[in-house]
This record gives sequence, C-alpha cells and structure tokens, in this order.
Amino acid sequence: MSAPNIETIVSLAKRRGFVFPASEIYGGLGSSWDYGQLGVELANNIKRSWWDWLVHERDDIEGLDSSIIQNRLVWKYSGHEQTFHDPLIDCRACKGRFREDKLLDVQCPKHASVHPGEDKECDLTEAREFNLMFKTTMGPVSSDEDPSAIAYLRPETAQGIFINFANVLNTSRRKLPFGIAQIGKAFRNEVTPGNFIFRTREFEQMEMEYFCRAEDAPGLHQQWIDEFQKWFASLGISAGNLKLYEQTKEELAHYAERTVDILYRFFPERADEEKQFDELMGIANRTDYDLRVHSKKPVFTALLNWVSSRYMQPSANQLEWFRALILSDKE
Repeated sequence: MSAPNIETIVSLAKRRGFVFPASEIYGGLGSSWDYGQLGVELANNIKRSWWDWLVHERDDIEGLDSSIIQNRLVWKYSGHEQTFHDPLIDCRACKGRFREDKLLDVQCPKHASVHPGEDKECDLTEAREFNLMFKTTMGPVSSDEDPSAIAYLRPETAQGIFINFANVLNTSRRKLPFGIAQIGKAFRNEVTPGNFIFRTREFEQMEMEYFCRAEDAPGLHQQWIDEFQKWFASLGISAGNLKLYEQTKEELAHYAERTVDILYRFFPERADEEKQFDELMGIANRTDYDLRVHSKKPVFTALLNWVSSRYMQPSANQLEWFRALILSDKE
C-alpha cells in the first residue's frame, strides 16, 4: 500500500537519508530541501533513466544543456515578463500572503479551521499581479535602477531549447519530426509553496520539445501521453495511482492548444478521492507560439520556414517523480 500521509513520508525521508531541510541548523528556509546520501542516488537514477529512454534509446531526440541566466530579451519575447504572474493578496490582520486562486487550499494562519477570508477578523486586500521570476542584476557595478543590468533566473528550461532550435537544427541536420531534451534547474518565486518537496521555489525540470508538422500534432500529442504512462509503469509506479486530467480551455496556457496532466495519488489520506491527486507532469501541444515569437529577431530568420510546425512538450519536475517513487507501493 502507499504511505498513509505526507507527514509519514517526510519523517521517513529524513530518517533514511533521502531528503533534509535546507539550512536546517539555521532554522531552515521555506520550500528548500537538500538531497541526502540515498536521495541524491534516487534523483540521479530518475534523471539517468529519463535521459537514456528519450535521448540514448531513440534516434529522433537530441540533448541540450542551456544556461540558467539568459539575455533578458528571451523572457520579454517569450511573454514571461508580462504574463508569468500569480494573483497575490495580503491579509491585513494576520500579515499572511496567499494566491487568490488557491485560497481553498490553505488554512488561515490565525484560525486553522477556516480558509483565508472566511473569519470575521480577516481583512484581505485586492488581488495584484506578482511576477514569479527571480530577478537579479549582472555586472560589478549593476543596480536595480539600470534596466540593462537586469536578468532573471530561468523559470523554465523550455526557452533554452527554443532559442537554440536553429543551432541544433543546423548542426545535427535533423528533419521533422525530432525532439530536443534538457534537464536543468529552474526557479519560481512561488507565493505559496507546497507541502514537502511539492511546488518548491528551486527545482529540476526534465523537458523535451518534440517538433512536428501541424497536421501530425494531434496524433503525436496523444502518442506521447500514452508513452509516458507506459514509462511510469516501467519505473514501478502503479497505474492505480495515476490518472489523466484534460485541462479546460480556461485553464490552458496562452500558448497551448491542448494540455493533458498526468496526476499521481500524492495524498491517499484525504477522504475526497479527487483531492488525493496532484500533478506529476504535463504534456502540452504548444502550437508554434515560441518559435514564432523568437523568429521576430533578425538572427532567427532561418526559422521563418519552420514556424508552421508544432511541438509537443512533455514537462516534468524531477522532485515530483522523486516523491512519487518514495510513495509508490512497489519497491
């Protein structure tokens, strides 16, 4: 059977040397975790298995390792500077901060039996947009007031793939369909980080963009959904603990035509079965959005003949797979 609750897993993970709270001797740091001696081996095995399956065992996918810090224009053209936001609200009474769209998922800091805004003492502000990218400055004399010095820690690895599309295409002499895979750190300044290693601010993504002709996109999208379900089974994750969730039109990202999430039963202790599941990975049909916006730059004119192509994006947070394997009912 799966573990009864997340508290049991946290305790077990620490006792067995899988995961430790980061900076623990100084009181820790919210949503930050260190891999222990067994945890780092499990994490490396997950990444190695994914890489071998996609890059080494197939003949249509190339590998890439792009920089964590990119030119700011990458995030301007991709839309992240303008759209990568969460709705943030504050409570004037308890000084707590919450995502407006996740109020029912958290408890009031002062009154644990209710959600923020439900107690008579609650005094919530109007929602405002909060950009999730970690901002920094580059250069020895840089300052926050100098726009040319601003840079971001990447919030996803996908853009590194898109801006290197022409490089990979020209050096590998690939023809459609083909994919580019990458494993690397990403950073998101989450308003409300999740439980344990769920929805952390620093995480490792395993992403692959599969480029194809527009007319082939629907079939290939479904093929990748099926393939990843089979691969999870090969890792020992029970099919009974997995389910598919089709995002509604209202939930879809601005670039997506269709997105299917693979959910895992992370919270078996919850009475409501629907609430037992949370996202393990997402597989999106991103259309031609990213190549099209980056092809506006003169250096990308070579892409103009490719912008009618579509690409599938199987995207996963390695921490979620790590947690699913610990929770799995198969050793």
